Amino acid sequence: MSAPPKRLGVLLESGGHARAHYALVVAAGAAALGRDVTLFATNLGCLLFAEPCPLLEDAREPAIVARGVAGIATLLAACGEIGVRRIACEAGLKAEGLAGMPLAPGVEVAGIATFLDAVGDGQIVTL
Repeated sequence: MSAPPKRLGVLLESGGHARAHYALVVAAGAAALGRDVTLFATNLGCLLFAEPCPLLEDAREPAIVARGVAGIATLLAACGEIGVRRIACEAGLKAEGLAGMPLAPGVEVAGIATFLDAVGDGQIVTL
């Protein structure tokens, strides 16, 4: 009998492309290794889960893709396919005036307690 996969929580608190991109890199990498991953975005980090995602229009996106690095669009799709749980922080949405913003399919709206419960005794990475 094998041990259950170690849980990982990725907390994205910023709305910039670089942090959002790397939050997705960490989440996708950990999920690909078989870990249970929850990606929680708060404040302007919630923009990552907007539908459509405004970070795809950032000048950095085509530049990293041209260099052979998976961009946000690819990583968002991969995270969905490999079961990364995505949560937009209800308080963060309200704090930034984003409440009611259309979110990508499958994104939950919940609070920090839901995130912490999902991670349990696992690790948390904050970006």
